[in-house]
Amino acid sequence: MNELKIGDRLVGPDEPTFVIAEAGSNHNGDLSIAKELIEVAADVGADAVKFQTFRAEDLYVEESGDVEYLDDDRSIYEIIESMEMPYDWIPELHDYCHEQGVQFLSTPFDERSAAELAEYVPAWKVASYTSSHIPFLKYLAGTDKPIIMSTGAHELEEVAESVEVLQEAGVSDLVLLQCVAAYPTPLSDINVRVVSTLQEEFDVLAGLSDHTLDPVTAPSAAVALGASMVEKHFTLDRSMEGPDHQFALEPDELEIMVDTVRDTESV
Repeated sequence: MNELKIGDRLVGPDEPTFVIAEAGSNHNGDLSIAKELIEVAADVGADAVKFQTFRAEDLYVEESGDVEYLDDDRSIYEIIESMEMPYDWIPELHDYCHEQGVQFLSTPFDERSAAELAEYVPAWKVASYTSSHIPFLKYLAGTDKPIIMSTGAHELEEVAESVEVLQEAGVSDLVLLQCVAAYPTPLSDINVRVVSTLQEEFDVLAGLSDHTLDPVTAPSAAVALGASMVEKHFTLDRSMEGPDHQFALEPDELEIMVDTVRDTESV
């Protein structure tokens, strides 16, 4: 397993855990909220803030139907469209992150969004849902950036296929994140030991993308198992409107998580 660099931070087995504060779409379409999320992440000591960049029209047809697990009468297309981050925010959020001393990351879900982000992100984060989208993986591989890939929507054999595609395309800087695609994830389902499985199976850096509501247990267990990276959703307030707030940590909980990660590294 080789070290890799994300911005000015080394990531590897002998380095401090790289903590990604996942803001996602919890900005609610308000640039001032997005900046406040960056400030929170910087204040608690996260290494990076990650948003999500997509366009509903690139992901869904308008007649995609509704979503059963959300208490929302809108169609999935309307919900996703309402969560879009304007492309013209990207340079401003990038600059604000650097003013605050954290790395700017954003997950692209389509090639158009990746092209908008390419100048501003030091690494790609591939979401679980796109980690078997082979043409998209090849596109990202062609940009010569490190790739962080979540695995939550796939079996180990499918992860192996994606890893092979990336490595054959020349990607040597790769981190795989154990992830369970349940929002929130019951603590009993998080299966943190997969962090070790990913390291052993693929000889790459591994970590945890955690969707449990517990700020301590899964992240500290992952670090104890050798995770090089931990990612966790956060919000300013869990009661805010929007589909991703309800399973995100609030600022005081995010601070507890970061402190726990650092304490676990020291023992």
